[in-house]
Amino acid sequence: MDNKYRIGLAVLSFLLVLFMAWYFSNIVVYVIVSAVISMIGHPLVRKFDKIKIWKYKFPHALSALLTLMIIVSAFVGFLMFVVPMIISQAQIIGNIEVSDVLNHFSKTLDSIKEFLIQYNVMNADETIESALETQLNSMLDMATFSTLFTSLLSTTGTFFMATFSILFITFFFLHDEHMFENMIILIMPEKYTNEVRHIFDKTKYLLSRYFFGLMIEVLSMMTLITITLTALGIKNALIIGFLGGLMNIIPYLGPLIGCTIGVFFGLASTLSLGLYDQIPFYTLGIMGAFAGANLIDNFILQPLIYSNSVKARPIEIFIVIIMAGSLAGIPGMILAIPGYTVIRIIAKEFLKKSRLVNKLTEKI
Repeated sequence: MDNKYRIGLAVLSFLLVLFMAWYFSNIVVYVIVSAVISMIGHPLVRKFDKIKIWKYKFPHALSALLTLMIIVSAFVGFLMFVVPMIISQAQIIGNIEVSDVLNHFSKTLDSIKEFLIQYNVMNADETIESALETQLNSMLDMATFSTLFTSLLSTTGTFFMATFSILFITFFFLHDEHMFENMIILIMPEKYTNEVRHIFDKTKYLLSRYFFGLMIEVLSMMTLITITLTALGIKNALIIGFLGGLMNIIPYLGPLIGCTIGVFFGLASTLSLGLYDQIPFYTLGIMGAFAGANLIDNFILQPLIYSNSVKARPIEIFIVIIMAGSLAGIPGMILAIPGYTVIRIIAKEFLKKSRLVNKLTEKI
């Protein structure tokens, strides 16, 4: 009876923890993001701690604060690098002469109109221009000024609240390297303390390797795409390469999304300059650059990063990413490999008698 009581109490406690995590999911996200940032910043904190000014050691709290300031500065610098490029691209799009484009592609638009009329998508007395205008007006009607203003205020407030919370929590995680680990240990049975500490040590090691490898992959893709597009003389090669490489944080779908964005930006530049005859060259050039970079990524970078860094087989990773994408879309695909790594480490500690677990975790 006592055993059944303990099992029932453990199940109820577990369900309560899951409910609290779901109900306060935003706070859980803040804590997890802060833990990841602090994991990246801990090596820098240790470097600062080694500094001595005469006979005095560098204050640990100051080391954590300086590290946090460096991380924030890097993020702000990233925004200062990206935002001007996006503004420049927006100006290019704004310079497109719609009337000239429509005149140049009038025959193509007529063919599209005939196709749409044939399948009753638009009426014979309508034009494509009027159809586009109707669709645009309907979209604007759905988002009135008051709704947009309210949404903007809500988003801005949420963003600043999230930013402040993450920075505040990150500082304390940087100040106490084992704080997050100790928080988890407190809610676990005491007899599992050693297992939990071992899980954290292994998780830090493997995820550090994965995030470092992912950063190398993204930078490599940015460089490859930018150099190729520059050699082809395509305008805005830098922003296309930057966004294209950045999309590689999304497994499998990332290159396709990046290529789509790149083609859009390339066409926008071509249309703004009035180089209508060069549209096929620009389109094929951008698609070829992404295809070539993606081949290098698939056969060289990804096997080294995904398989070797987290000690998993390529077929495992593929199945996990597809499953995560089915459950949670693109965010799920991004978090699939880190999440699967943590699950494997936990399973190795607590399910050592399972043949399946031993097989999946034999390389860890």
